[in-house]
Amino acid sequence: MTERQLRALGPALADHLDRFLFCCSYTQTFAHLSTYVRGLLSDLPRKTAEPIARKAGTPVRTLQEFLKDHDWDFDCVRERHQRHAAERLGGVGDAGGLGTVGLIDETSSKKQGTKTPGVQRQYLGCVGKVENGIVTVHLGVSRGRYKSLIDADLFLPKSWSDDRPRCRAAGIPDKLVHRPKWQIALEQVDRARDNGVALDWLTFDEGYGCSPGFLFGLDERRLRFVGEVPRSFWCLAVNRSAQRPGEQVKARVAEEVVRTGSVFRSQPWQVFRLSRETVQDQAWRIKAARVWLHSADGWSADSYWLIWASNDETGEEKFFLSNAPADAALEALVGVAFRRANVEHCFRVAKSELGFSHFEGRNYTALMRHQSLCLVAMGFVADHTERLREKKSGGDAGAGMPGAAGGEPALVAAAAGQ
Repeated sequence: MTERQLRALGPALADHLDRFLFCCSYTQTFAHLSTYVRGLLSDLPRKTAEPIARKAGTPVRTLQEFLKDHDWDFDCVRERHQRHAAERLGGVGDAGGLGTVGLIDETSSKKQGTKTPGVQRQYLGCVGKVENGIVTVHLGVSRGRYKSLIDADLFLPKSWSDDRPRCRAAGIPDKLVHRPKWQIALEQVDRARDNGVALDWLTFDEGYGCSPGFLFGLDERRLRFVGEVPRSFWCLAVNRSAQRPGEQVKARVAEEVVRTGSVFRSQPWQVFRLSRETVQDQAWRIKAARVWLHSADGWSADSYWLIWASNDETGEEKFFLSNAPADAALEALVGVAFRRANVEHCFRVAKSELGFSHFEGRNYTALMRHQSLCLVAMGFVADHTERLREKKSGGDAGAGMPGAAGGEPALVAAAAGQ
């Protein structure tokens, strides 16, 4: 980041960071927090403590100790970040009319060795196969064109959780144990709502939709969702009398229900065109009907929407489930279902521009502090992306920012053009 670029957005960044002052026990520690976030927003190719410190003229060991040993609370940083997001969302326009959509997803980072907290051979979406790395679970938010990540948790594999000496060596507290990813997601939803984030909907992929405990947990929280489920998801189309099926009635997989069930075969396809800002619009053919869910405890007390989506151009098929009421508009349900692309965009920005996966270390606290400060940096980018959009003239793919050739202003300008 050049001095000219720093002057362009420096005062706004200082205002953004001021809310985190009291998360730090000492003003010197807060100064290091500011240094680290500025480094994440800079044009450094590698955003770990060493290059950030060298760029800022800070001793490398000092910034490393800031992440691992200094007295500051990353839970406090996350709480204030979420409270700021709640305020920001309240002022964002809702052009799509869907309100605020929560986005549950996970991401991964390939790692070497055995010392990084939570590392093991497991499926990593970043490479599309089983490799050595870590997985983190996240909650994002989307409203209109605003999107950002607001939470991050490490997924602790059972092999780690069962080996407490190994956990203690990595700084993992005894209270942190293995939980399924869907339970982590529910905890994040609760935390965000406690911090004032009002979610109108939640969406997620089939990795979470395959868990009845997750779906019923959202029902208990009275949170509407439209999430993807696997084609092997057990359900049964609601009959004409709308009576809950008896225990002797066998469930069927979703793919069989939509292909052979009379309620789906008898209705025509509805075509919905989904606009994309940087790629070609997509046309999806949609059918939907009410179904009962089946789990180990039997049939669900209420019926749900099962949505069948087919894309002729790509050959893709998707199956979505929703607890929205029976009179919900199908257009709204489809809109929420496909909002999940926003969290994938957030991951791309976080990894390619904010150093989200660059962490190198063996300490849990340092890892979570790095991720919490990446969330702070993304929140700043999201705020100024919206402001730059408001200032841009139609057809202008750039941003009216002096000296926006690289680093922090360029990052915001690039996000505004997405």
